[in-house]
Amino acid sequence: MNDPPGVRPDPAMRLLGLYDEALPRVYGYLLARSGSAAVAEEVTAEAFLAAVAACRKPDPPPLTVGWLIGVARHKLVDHWRAVGRDRQRVEPLADHDPGCDPWDVQLDITVAHQVLATLSYPHRAVLTLRYLDGLSVAEVGSCLDRTTHATEALLTRAKRAFRSAYEGKEGTR
Repeated sequence: MNDPPGVRPDPAMRLLGLYDEALPRVYGYLLARSGSAAVAEEVTAEAFLAAVAACRKPDPPPLTVGWLIGVARHKLVDHWRAVGRDRQRVEPLADHDPGCDPWDVQLDITVAHQVLATLSYPHRAVLTLRYLDGLSVAEVGSCLDRTTHATEALLTRAKRAFRSAYEGKEGTR
């Protein structure tokens, strides 16, 4: 169907054609990283709303599933930041004892996911982006609006927190 002369079609309609293919992949990406269906659903919705807004800009980005997953990654980081800010107002951050690097051992994937869900949001974000998404420390820092040195320090604290929680969880099995 042709549009009447002078009427410009809504560029966000192009997103509709990609929706059926992209939705399960974006949701699956978020579910695997958040460990929560509720969070994955909420962030998936936010990602698609952001995609619609981006499509309506004068120079819209190329619409691909990869681009949508990138939008979803940024929205998940935004979610973790918001929750982390809320949590920091209520709970002081725990100081963890230093330990050896937990990435040098084989991990029980189920226990690892459970432990990851118990960590503070900044720790969960840095570990997820670095080790699940495979981003470099500099790329993680960019996602979290931190310098490389600050990201390295956060990653060190997150590893220690993970190790401590993982060993405690493993001892209860």
